Amino acid sequence: MESNFVEDRLAKPALGGLSQEFLGSRWIRLALILSLVGTVSLVGCASGVSPQVQQMQLVISPSALSFGNISVGSSSTQTVTLINSGAASVTVSQARVSGTGFSNNGLTPPLTLPPGQSSTLTVRFTPQAAGRVTGSLSVVSNDPHSPTMIALNGAGDQAQLSVIPTSVSFGDVAVGTLNTQTITLINSGTANVIISRATPSGNGFSITGLTFPLTLSAGQRTSFNVAFAPTSAGSVTGSLSLVSDAPNSPSTIALSGTGVTSTFLLTASPTSLSFGNVTVGSNSAPQTVTLTNSGNSSVSISQINVSGSGFSASGLTAPLTLAAGQTASFSVVFASTTAGAAIGNVSLVSNATNSPTIALSASGVQPIPLARTLSWNPSLSAVVSYNVYRGTQSGGSYQKLNSLPAPTTTYTDNSVLAGQTYFYVVTAVDSRNVESVHSNEVSTTIPSQ
Repeated sequence: MESNFVEDRLAKPALGGLSQEFLGSRWIRLALILSLVGTVSLVGCASGVSPQVQQMQLVISPSALSFGNISVGSSSTQTVTLINSGAASVTVSQARVSGTGFSNNGLTPPLTLPPGQSSTLTVRFTPQAAGRVTGSLSVVSNDPHSPTMIALNGAGDQAQLSVIPTSVSFGDVAVGTLNTQTITLINSGTANVIISRATPSGNGFSITGLTFPLTLSAGQRTSFNVAFAPTSAGSVTGSLSLVSDAPNSPSTIALSGTGVTSTFLLTASPTSLSFGNVTVGSNSAPQTVTLTNSGNSSVSISQINVSGSGFSASGLTAPLTLAAGQTASFSVVFASTTAGAAIGNVSLVSNATNSPTIALSASGVQPIPLARTLSWNPSLSAVVSYNVYRGTQSGGSYQKLNSLPAPTTTYTDNSVLAGQTYFYVVTAVDSRNVESVHSNEVSTTIPSQ
């Protein structure tokens, strides 16, 4: 074909005064070049158009990969397509990735892609630690713009289980009783944490408030109780093991406590009450008694009994239970009905080894007569009676006390009140019923009962 091409051109007449021999040698050189290169097409040589080079172009789709959040230890894959969008074949010689946790597979170089053809490879993200990671995929080829690159990004999520507190000490706990403390679990990581099991060890330790499997999302927390119920006296140690998918699993919580012999003690304060003198027909002021469970075990009070005439208690209703250290109060009142000494007590029935009894005492007294008797010197004038006046302020005003004329020089005021001060004056009345001016004023204070 090439020889025909040369012969055809040699048969043409000389151009521009050049000999046929000269032209022939020039065309022979051009034919040889075309046969060696093979990538230059002679388009319109006779009309003077220059030769053009055919271009290859490698395109990667998509132009970037985002893997989102992936749990540490897990992986995610995405597919990348290599496309030859040029007019000449592309040869891929290498595909490599950068960035911790990124890898690729599915491409065996060298790979030649004719125009319009495509091939795929896989990019994998396997985070090694929590946090954001960036990288790139670089494809090396004979594309003039090689290497062709796309951006990669992803984030490693990791669960982390935090325990508060990390150890629990129950101190002294009475044998046969129960003491509980609260433990809080927090997912302090960036991925869900799944708690699959909680196992307590040690005599008397137990847990409540957890159901398995338990999932905590990032930042979420939950609480449960650890209990210690000693069955005998003595120190006990143990632990609580929490198994989860967090990298710090299992989480271990140290437990300790001491079983002590149960004591049932109930104390009263005060242990006696004295109400002093109480006027017959009246009630004393109430007095308070405080009960304290001074043992290490719960005390049950089944009865509160009061003896002694006039004494009564209120404020507590049996049965009731006092936990160790707990207090309760009640009041006692004395209602005097007769004059004379009165004694009694408040006795408590309970499971305490020392159920207390509170002694009571009082004295009933007759009321002090509330009356004042006034006397005065007789008038020197002829008088037939007297009037008595009383006020509550010195100098009046006064109110007349006697409804009938008082023929004598004495008068008893039976309407006074305890603790009150009174002011008195007297007038004289003659036979014509003419009343004199007020006498001088006298005062008196009625004592309190």
